[in-house]
Amino acid sequence: MIASDFIIDLSIVRDRVPSPDVYPFNLPFVRQLDRLRIDPKVTLFVGENGTGKSTLLEAIAVAMGFNAEGGSRNFQFSTRASHSDLHECLRIAKGFKRPRDGYFLRAESFFNVASEIEHLDDEPSFGPPIIHSYGGHSLHEQSHGESFITLLEKRFGGLGLYILDEPEAALSPQRQLAAMKRMHELVKQRSQFIIATHSPILMAYPGALIYQFSLDGVRPVEYRETEHFKVMHAFMQDPEAALRALW
Repeated sequence: MIASDFIIDLSIVRDRVPSPDVYPFNLPFVRQLDRLRIDPKVTLFVGENGTGKSTLLEAIAVAMGFNAEGGSRNFQFSTRASHSDLHECLRIAKGFKRPRDGYFLRAESFFNVASEIEHLDDEPSFGPPIIHSYGGHSLHEQSHGESFITLLEKRFGGLGLYILDEPEAALSPQRQLAAMKRMHELVKQRSQFIIATHSPILMAYPGALIYQFSLDGVRPVEYRETEHFKVMHAFMQDPEAALRALW
């Protein structure tokens, strides 16, 4: 066991499932999942929309004490209660050490997190403003991509559990490479990442454990076996031919 094994594996507790016929318990991965090993460094969930990768990621985050809309464990706001009850059916095996830091990033609700930071900093407090942990500059006054990079570089501090849902959403390819570089720095500081992504760039992280979600459930795959790599590789090799096939 090494220090970065904050999450070792997870499984579904079948007798807690209210009904296998209702969402999200009717998703293929829920019906099929026995035990899912989590890499001590980087685990990636990939697959088409609707296969459940973000649903499972959210359940892991909530089960680990994070706010469903994102942020650190200290964030308890709720703009709209829309998360599922899947977290109540998860059994998570944890390592013997607890993370010093942690964060749940949801691309779709990061605006709400930025607003909550400003709201909390407007309240009387004996401590320093929260925004100081994010570089001291309002996240609303930065582009979406800049605020994500600020989060990675300024807020994430190492020895942490970082759960990221589609972090590439606002990042250019160059910024995705910068994000992966920062991830690697944090991994060397004994951090653990679990990421749902569509980015072939992030999927290329060396040694990452990649799980492919599909209508058949979930299974581990090699990087070059992912549909994302195959489609992007074919397109980049001959974009004209790929486009002709669409017409």
